[in-house]
Amino acid sequence: MGYARIQGALKHLNHRVARSTIAKTLKENGMKPAPDRPMSWSTFVRSHAHLIAAVDFFTTEVWTARGLVTHYTLVVIDIATRRVYLAGTTPNPVSEFMQQIARNLTDCEDGFLLGKRFLIHDRDTVFSSAFRSILASAGVKALLTSYQAPNMNAYAERFIRSIKSECLGQMIFVGQRSLDRAIKEFVEHYHDERSHQGIGNRLISGAGPQCMGSVQGRQRLGGVLSYYHQEAA
Repeated sequence: MGYARIQGALKHLNHRVARSTIAKTLKENGMKPAPDRPMSWSTFVRSHAHLIAAVDFFTTEVWTARGLVTHYTLVVIDIATRRVYLAGTTPNPVSEFMQQIARNLTDCEDGFLLGKRFLIHDRDTVFSSAFRSILASAGVKALLTSYQAPNMNAYAERFIRSIKSECLGQMIFVGQRSLDRAIKEFVEHYHDERSHQGIGNRLISGAGPQCMGSVQGRQRLGGVLSYYHQEAA
């Protein structure tokens, strides 16, 4: 807001302040005039949510023939809709794996980043220059978060917290197939059966309630995930 707009807003609150006083107050608090005032990160993300996706890894310990092995899962989230895409799981996220992920995300027919202009990710070395170059060739600019600033990637971090606390943290996995199945089941639950406060407590899939029938329960992964709904009459 510029000086005149701030002056008008204060006038509606019955405070009459000169523009010079507003300018002096802003200057004393380190705020530049409106044309040069930088937009905050949270304001930028909210304003351009339909053009932004975010990506991050989470880790899961899996029992294998070689003992306990850490597996890395890459998840991408659409900021505006909260829809997520499982890009892949691997015990070794090497450069070739990441470059293939970038090509899948930017595929011209069904890539998850179609219509997006920005991709938020942290400064992990797995997000290499080759990875960003493939994104850039498809018109997607990588936005790197600051060091030790997880809140700059809050949407991806929140999904990871949900899948770990509600699902993965309650299970023991033997082999990657069991992990893949659990992640797949949670994502289906996340899209089709779990309301989200960030989009008005709606389901991501957009399905509405079925009324007039009796209340039924649905379980996934042996009861780790539960969902209640009404049967169609």
